[in-house]
Amino acid sequence: MPFLTITGATGFVGRAACTEAVARKREVRAVTRAASDMPPGMDHVAVGNIDGATDWGPALANCDVLVHLAARVHVMRESAADPLGSFRRVNVDGTLNLARQAAAAGVRRFVFVSSIKVNGESTAPGKPFSESDAPAPADAYGVSKMEAEQGLRELAARTGMEVAIIRPPLVYGSGVKANFAALLGAIQKGWPLPLGAVQNLRSFVAIDNLVDFIFTCADHPLAANETFLVSDGHDLSTPGLVHGLARAAGMSARMPRVPLWALQAGAALLGKGDALGRLCGNLQLDISRARDVLDWEPPVAVAYALQQTVAGRRDRETSV
Repeated sequence: MPFLTITGATGFVGRAACTEAVARKREVRAVTRAASDMPPGMDHVAVGNIDGATDWGPALANCDVLVHLAARVHVMRESAADPLGSFRRVNVDGTLNLARQAAAAGVRRFVFVSSIKVNGESTAPGKPFSESDAPAPADAYGVSKMEAEQGLRELAARTGMEVAIIRPPLVYGSGVKANFAALLGAIQKGWPLPLGAVQNLRSFVAIDNLVDFIFTCADHPLAANETFLVSDGHDLSTPGLVHGLARAAGMSARMPRVPLWALQAGAALLGKGDALGRLCGNLQLDISRARDVLDWEPPVAVAYALQQTVAGRRDRETSV
């Protein structure tokens, strides 16, 4: 049976995708950079560093569908002297090198998990991003994902290998790290969060919903050579997210109503203006195309996904 090959198999999304592939009784091959990272119980390949010279041959043998998750991810504290060059080396050169080898190996479909950052950083109220919007990436990570998308479309047209592109927003769920985990930690510690006056809407996607959509794009005939935005289909304000996480943790949220101008002034003094924008601004996705073309609906409700996120953090804290 041909393999479903998943790169980035030990990442947050990669682990969940591999687990779901096994649950669906798919013949899955996990691809990682180091042999020591190999997930147990499935076919696996280590490829080393990812760039324009990586040899993907063993990962592509007898592969029918390739899900490409491995990437240099968006980082909050960038240390590279040339951030765009560093992102391009992995996310553009590495992706297109893999895609060329995949096409030569006879891979039928290449599923590329990109980012909503290709569209931009924020939306106007009531005007969510859609697939038809002109790309407007605002940072090096978003630029690298856009350039990878462009190269994949050109390669698909030239070789006949099918390409499906997915642009998710922030992904959350059991095991989430970074800012989402920090917000949950602050809620669980009972810290007051001065966000009660914030009025915004943001799209998120639960890990289970994203993984289900990845498999939809891997299998659905109409996903070939298309681009889709994906989310939970239920947007939350930042106060709504805080209340939802607090409820899932069995707590009450403490959110003083501090005027937005005061938050902005304080964030500017601390050099945290961008972080406040991500927390308090609008970022909405229109997923009607995924619904209409692929007949897809998010299988997991937001309230349940938030409960799983909280439960996953508790499990990790208990096991330490």
